[in-house]
Formats: sequence, structure tokens, C-alpha cells
Amino acid sequence: MKCWLLLAFLIVSVTLACGRSATSTLPSGERATASRVATGVAVTRTSELTISVCLPLVLSSFPLSLGQVNDFLYQLQNLDLTAVGDSAYDLVVMDYSSDGSAAGEFSAAQIETLKHSPGGEKILLAYMSIGEAENYRFYWQDGWEPGNPAWLDEENPNWAGNYKVRYWDPDWQTIIFGYTDRLLDAGFDGVYLDIIDAYEYYAEQGRATAAQDMVNFVAAIRVHARARDSDFLIFPQNGPELADEIPAYLNSVDGIGQEDIYYGYEGDDQPTPPDITAELESYLDLFVGAGKLVLTVDYATTPAHVDDAYAKSQSKGYVPFVTVRGLDQLTVNPGHEPD
Repeated sequence: MKCWLLLAFLIVSVTLACGRSATSTLPSGERATASRVATGVAVTRTSELTISVCLPLVLSSFPLSLGQVNDFLYQLQNLDLTAVGDSAYDLVVMDYSSDGSAAGEFSAAQIETLKHSPGGEKILLAYMSIGEAENYRFYWQDGWEPGNPAWLDEENPNWAGNYKVRYWDPDWQTIIFGYTDRLLDAGFDGVYLDIIDAYEYYAEQGRATAAQDMVNFVAAIRVHARARDSDFLIFPQNGPELADEIPAYLNSVDGIGQEDIYYGYEGDDQPTPPDITAELESYLDLFVGAGKLVLTVDYATTPAHVDDAYAKSQSKGYVPFVTVRGLDQLTVNPGHEPD
């Protein structure tokens, strides 16, 4: 019964998608007439033409599942929606705004168009930092400085305008829940959470519950988002060891992104030390074992390094992407084009 229902749905979808009817032009250029329809000739030829030409278009409009993702794009700056839409990448990690500001927010219509773009259906994850505050975001207020508000900590010396936050503070979490609402309003499929590893900083400062606090925060974001969208995806970036320290963490995420696993840990285009790679793989394998999607992000430009990163990642059942650390270009690596 299910098969017949699916077939009927496909036939209706094909007809609606292509606007075909029994009066469509035949392959020979003839018009279908009532007498020809009665004989079944026109219907047969038209159906064959419609299915062969339009069925791929209809099938391509079905939403992707995470299990179908075999390539992805990670680009936060200089995003050209048309170029990204024309690409065949299955999943895109992007900012919710063209320039990070509220004024540059992509509209729901733009996001919907990108999800169903000419290059194929796409899963869209919006980048959101939860372990640091960014002074160019909509929530930033004049007069803020470390200690004011109480949850705002010191500036990241490597990233100007980014500040450590006491992420367990209810006021900061309320800001992030509001940020998540913006992503839901725009129609994103999920969120890509950055600075998960902020817990390490606070653990070193003596906060014994730092790891559990971060796990609880991620779980709270999931609960908040799924109250509105039961399919909303949660992807943390880095900090995979949390799945080993606190196994329940795996229940709150749909996948993970890991940077520098093969190249970039000690410098761009530099091989990551084998012991670091092995340790990270051991944690990421916990995600694979739990049926989660693992995305790897390496920073390399030498062709041999790019090829090596793809080969190693894919051999582990991960989905790789190699690009520049600025995340400011639509990278398509020769020999590893999205399909």
C-alpha cells in the first residue's frame, strides 16, 4: 500500500512540477487529440516523456536526510547565495547574516530558496558562538566590557571583539535562546555551535562543573529549539571528548564538526601530530557509533595535503572539507568536487 501511495504521489508531483497534461507535445511534435488519447498512444508517449524529463526534478525536491550527506561547505564570510545555491554541496554551514550584523540578516525567503536551490537540496546550519560573545552581534550593547555584564569575561587575544563568557549564567543563556529563535524564524535546519571548548578554560580556572555546564547548555538549546521545530539539528564544533567524559552528551546532538584533525592543529597546511589525530578519532568514533554525522574541517592548500585529509577522513566514515581558515571563500577542491 505504501509503495502505491508513494507512486501516486510521485505522478501527481511530476504533473504539477512540469505542468504536463494529455495535450502535451509528443516527442514527434504531434499534438495529443481525443482519439489518440482513447487509443492510449498519446498518454503513453506523454507519460514516458514526463517521467523521463521531470521525475529527476521532482526527486531532487525531496529534503535531504543527514544520512545522505557526503559533502559539505563551511563558509562564514563573503557568501554569495547564488553561487552556493548553484553548487552541489549537500550541507552548508554559514552565518545567519551576510556580515554578522542584524542589518545583514538573510531573509526567510532567501534561506528557503537556498535550501531548494538549482545545485540540489541543501541542509543549512547557522553558525552560533555560545562560548564567546561577539561585539558585532545584535545582542551587543554600548558600554559592555569585561565584568559588565557579570557574565562577560576577558577578550580573546587571538580574535579581537570576541569575549569569553560564563556560559552557565542564565542571562547569557537567555541571549542565546533569543539568537536561536532568530535562526528558527529564518528557516535554518539547525545550528552549528562554536566555542564548545570554552569549558576547558573555566576548568583550568577551577570550575569543577565546567564540562557538565557546557553539556547542560547544549541540551537546553536543543530543548528550546525543538519546542518550535522537532527536527531542528544541533551540531557542536570541537570538544568531542565531552562524549567520552559525559556520554549523555550524545543524546543532545545530531552530529559534530571537528577542526584540525589532520591538518592545521599546529599551523595551517601543517600535518596534525599523529597522537592528536588518533585521540580525536577515538572520540569522534563515539559519535559515529551513536549514528551521528561527523564533519571534519582541515585547513590546508597543498594538493597532496588536501587529498590526504579527504582520504583519511572518509576512511573513518566522516565527511571531510578542506579550506582556508578565514572561511571566506567557496572552496571546491579538485578531485573532491561535491556531487
